[in-house]
Amino acid sequence: MRKRDYYEVLGVERNATPEEIKKAYRKLALQFHPDRNAGNKEAEEKFKEGAEAYEVLAEPNKRRRYDQFGHEGMRGTDFRPFTDVSDIFTAFSDIFGGGFGGSVFDEMFGGQGRQGQRTSAGTAGSDLKIRLKLTLEEIATGIDKKIKVKKWISCETCRGSGAKSSQSKITCPVCKGTGEVRQVSRSVFGQFVNITACQNCGGEGKVIREPCPTCRGDGRVQGESTIKVRVPAGVSEGNYIPLRGQGNVGQRGGPPGDLIVVIEEEPHSVLTRNSDDVILDLLVSFPEAALGGEIEVPTLTGRAKLKIEPGTQSGRILRMREKGIPHLNSYGRGDQFVRVNVWVPKSVTARERALIKELAESTNINPKEGDKSANSDKSFFERMKKAFS
Repeated sequence: MRKRDYYEVLGVERNATPEEIKKAYRKLALQFHPDRNAGNKEAEEKFKEGAEAYEVLAEPNKRRRYDQFGHEGMRGTDFRPFTDVSDIFTAFSDIFGGGFGGSVFDEMFGGQGRQGQRTSAGTAGSDLKIRLKLTLEEIATGIDKKIKVKKWISCETCRGSGAKSSQSKITCPVCKGTGEVRQVSRSVFGQFVNITACQNCGGEGKVIREPCPTCRGDGRVQGESTIKVRVPAGVSEGNYIPLRGQGNVGQRGGPPGDLIVVIEEEPHSVLTRNSDDVILDLLVSFPEAALGGEIEVPTLTGRAKLKIEPGTQSGRILRMREKGIPHLNSYGRGDQFVRVNVWVPKSVTARERALIKELAESTNINPKEGDKSANSDKSFFERMKKAFS
């Protein structure tokens, strides 16, 4: 079955702003929300379709890739279509409530967002976000990192139940264990049933008579976990890695949230990143530039030899193929560009001064009239543009 255009799914123009896209998705999700369309498979599919479109168009990098390549552009990325409605609530907690300030869905559907969601097992845990600093060398090779995360962990005393013992947790007398309270009202338009979470048990269906002395009935305590993160080669500043179930543990046995690892790049001492290419400013002496030779230069994978041709001009850019950063979602890697700069000493000895003066008499040493603008800023930027094209 052919997929519909994501802009068509949300009913927005291709130049729609992020706020317009979010507003359109809210409207669509409200229309096809499962709580409003119980048992309606067609509505459920439209709900999933809308969530898939929003996930792509709400994220700048994915949207840019989709605009350029369409649905084919999503292949080879971390994008996966939604197969479970519950995953949609997990991914878009800011839309469905439980985020900062809640949303229209809190009022319409009793707060069915992920964070703060009540279940029979307790309250779902919140997500965590941490920043992971990486060197360019680590980015170029990929790396496994172990990080320590302070978070809510399950109480070992009560094993997350929050109760002092198994007999301390009983069925809620108000909702009879359902976790819901139904209120029936009648009007000239018919009978209406309002279903809300039970206030007595918080929607869990159980109440605790004697709370655990360690966690005081919360089912969790503050702790620290060591988590392994596998970082693929080629990541960039701002990329993130979601680790499912590694966030805060929920109250009283509730499911844990996720851990979002955001990538940060540490500045390199001599190399500058430009997409998947790197740039090196190399100082060479006048004899090296004039006579040529091989020079060892730093790269992301160690030192490598670079050939300097005789008569190399200051400002010339040399390319070292595939010495850059691997492409994240495809084969191959970028290049390293070396910008040659002829070094001029700040002081010289009397003998060196005499030799330089002697050289200055040669017609080969002084630039000719047509060469005097060769190293102008305009010429430099033109060469840079040509090198990166």
